[in-house]
Amino acid sequence: MALLKRGLPALFVCLFTLSALAAPQHFAEAKKELRDHVYNDRNQVGDAYCQCTWDWTGRTGGRVHLRECGYQVRAQANRAARIEWEHIVPASNFGRQRQCWQNGGRRNCVSEDPVFRVMEADMHNLTPVVGEVNGDRSNYNFGPVRNVAAQYGACDFKVDFKHRTAQPPPALRGQVARVYFYMADRYDLRLSKQQQRLLMAWDRGHPVSAWEHQRDRRIATIMGHSNPFVTGEQRWTLNHRNSGEGLVSSVASASQTPASTESTRSTGPIHGNRNSKVYHLPQGCPSYNAMKPGNRVDFDSEAAARAAGYRKAGNCR
Repeated sequence: MALLKRGLPALFVCLFTLSALAAPQHFAEAKKELRDHVYNDRNQVGDAYCQCTWDWTGRTGGRVHLRECGYQVRAQANRAARIEWEHIVPASNFGRQRQCWQNGGRRNCVSEDPVFRVMEADMHNLTPVVGEVNGDRSNYNFGPVRNVAAQYGACDFKVDFKHRTAQPPPALRGQVARVYFYMADRYDLRLSKQQQRLLMAWDRGHPVSAWEHQRDRRIATIMGHSNPFVTGEQRWTLNHRNSGEGLVSSVASASQTPASTESTRSTGPIHGNRNSKVYHLPQGCPSYNAMKPGNRVDFDSEAAARAAGYRKAGNCR
């Protein structure tokens, strides 16, 4: 019995390590992991946008010390008083590129699309912020905001509601850029050339900080992978060719059903067109070999292609 008791701590450590290496599959899980293992000691340093400190409350929330950081409420006092979890790349940005969003928006995607749920729960894309700022930012693109007076007191975050643009403080712009690069590359998201050029300038002008490195390592321990644009393994160039690695890994776990035996590599890979989101079978689809290599994404099965948001080409027999 004494030997068993001595072995229990090691067992608990082992079990914790195994659970910590399991990437969250839902947004709620991601927030809990971030609160417990990434930002657990950052609440007295300050949030990402306004550098306001907070006290943790509940499972994932926080009560913001507004006076201490010089924050002035713009319109929503209740949301200003609490910490919320911001998707740096808004959920609508990656959701709109999936069929589930067209069929019923975010709620439908959460309910029906396991790949969307993985994207929504990607911890590299999440950060704690003052709730009012999170609400005001909405799903606006980041960019320069001019001729807008201070809206939140000492908080250096600006929102141009007319032009649907938000500007983060200088200290966060490099991190924002590298998160956008990561999400676009991993989940094959489209960025306009204008967006790319702005984010590339932010990336160059604001190198990776010590905290960004530490944050990446903490998240990698849970997610199982780093942001390669933080570690330096990748560098974004204009018209970067996305790996889509996150879609492949997410689809692999989502498509382990009998349907995954359809059209497998025994007859050749399924070719998906990353631009049109249409896939072609190796047999019965006349355009199978007509796709440009740069536009092609290969899948092991039709189930995997559909789970990634692709549909079968209309000219397939």
